[in-house]
Amino acid sequence: MADSWNKKEREKKKQQEKKEKEQRKKDRKEQSGSGKGLDEMMAYVDENGNITDTPPDPSKRKEIKLEDIEIGVPEYVPPSQEELTHTGKITFFNTEKGFGFIKDLVTQESVFVHVNNLSEPVKENDKVSFEVESGPRGLMAVNVKKV
Repeated sequence: MADSWNKKEREKKKQQEKKEKEQRKKDRKEQSGSGKGLDEMMAYVDENGNITDTPPDPSKRKEIKLEDIEIGVPEYVPPSQEELTHTGKITFFNTEKGFGFIKDLVTQESVFVHVNNLSEPVKENDKVSFEVESGPRGLMAVNVKKV
């Protein structure tokens, strides 16, 4: 049985496409650079955590002791009494209703104070020492004493 002209043309086209595919494969292999040396493939991390192709400077190297590395949550150290005690100035106090506000001298935060947390009567502009606790509506001063 004789091959038709159309069938021969299709065979030629398939062979041509096969050759072109092989040529593209060969070109990709040559251009890929898989033959690069180890030095060209190395990547380094600098002191800021960025990846670079230049090796780090050995003079900037820091030695880290294994004991200094903490993994997880650090051990809880309760704050001292000095860290808990704040000083401030009473900016507003309503004696009829029994509440007011203290402005912390360090953080400049306004802290709510109730008459039940006072050790002695206070008035506006008095300098006081106090401790801060979290109340139902935010920060609240407790153990308030005049300074």
